[in-house]
Amino acid sequence: MTVVTKYFNCNVLTDGQILPKDLWVEDGRIVDPDIIFYDLRKSPDVEIDCLGSLVAPGFIDLQINGAFGVDFTHSCGEGLDIVRKGLLQYGVTGFCPTIVTTSESSYHKVLPKLKRCAGDELGAAILGAHVEGPFISEHKLGAHNITNTKTLEQTSMTDTYGSLENISIVTMAPELEGSMAAIKMLAEKGIVVSVGHTSADMYTGLKAVENGAKFITHLFNAMLPFHHRDPGIVGLIASSPSDNRQMYFGLIADGIHTHPAALKIAHKINPKGLVLVTDAISVAGLSDGIHHLADKQIELKNSKAYIADTNTLCGSTTSLDECLRCFINATDCSVPEAIEAVTLHPAQVLGIENVKGTLNFGADADFVLLGNNLNVLSTWIGGQCVYKNKKGSGFVVKKN
Repeated sequence: MTVVTKYFNCNVLTDGQILPKDLWVEDGRIVDPDIIFYDLRKSPDVEIDCLGSLVAPGFIDLQINGAFGVDFTHSCGEGLDIVRKGLLQYGVTGFCPTIVTTSESSYHKVLPKLKRCAGDELGAAILGAHVEGPFISEHKLGAHNITNTKTLEQTSMTDTYGSLENISIVTMAPELEGSMAAIKMLAEKGIVVSVGHTSADMYTGLKAVENGAKFITHLFNAMLPFHHRDPGIVGLIASSPSDNRQMYFGLIADGIHTHPAALKIAHKINPKGLVLVTDAISVAGLSDGIHHLADKQIELKNSKAYIADTNTLCGSTTSLDECLRCFINATDCSVPEAIEAVTLHPAQVLGIENVKGTLNFGADADFVLLGNNLNVLSTWIGGQCVYKNKKGSGFVVKKN
């Protein structure tokens, strides 16, 4: 027997607008109330008063290396469930666990554990792994270990990763020998290719896009700076591929990795391609001290993470909902635009926008109730509440 739930007294983000309307859910999916109420003559089994909350699709993070003391590259195992559960408090209902450049044996050990799974009361959905490396430029390493970088002349992707089965996104430098053929192969398999950790010029970047690349990893970070005669990879956000495909790009809006002016420029140039990511690492949610990112020691001090004994930033400690608020403050963009950068756009990158990142009819009933300051009041997966804020959940259940 199916249960029909009506969520009322809410403001719902739909098609780029926030509208006062009801939300109806049946069998874990958003449904058309006209079909339920008028055609089938069925009243809701449960009514939930959302107390005027903003209802937005569940957030999606395409780049997160770990959190709560768990580093996906260094020690995944049971820690994956800790992160899945912990992310619910930030409104995240789906994510791509990210593996930085590591050894072949580590890829073979970790990637089989990152199987796609649906979200539930145990945590957010795993939407496939994001492998950031090892096919990256030795000149734009960031926090990656140069001893583990590779070229496609040295090894194949299958040998490196063991299998492509659990991978959704591959970050690679398009200037490396053999990259174009690899980009084309991955794109044909439905794997998203993201250009990043690269010294490529714009011409090489455009060639990568023509071969199937569709995403840019943490724009402005670990790539050549913008130059007016050769904009580099940054220039791709203003490009128009020959087949008119949308170019997407990740931005770390944590107030540290990307200057507010850079955030504003990126938003003005290509708002439809903008995707907010955390690039969070194991220290997210922890206190200052020494921790791990893959095989490197990192130091957390004053909410900033550095490779130990250096001044090199190595990932963010900020949650996705905080990035959302940071981005709005920096760009003065509309709330719907900002929310789509953590919902619709990342879903479009993965090609799952029919079921995730939206509250259209037929989509999964994954959503978040937000307060006046866009603070997370409660998180819902398949129409079931999986997280409540202790200061107020934003809803009251009324069973019929």
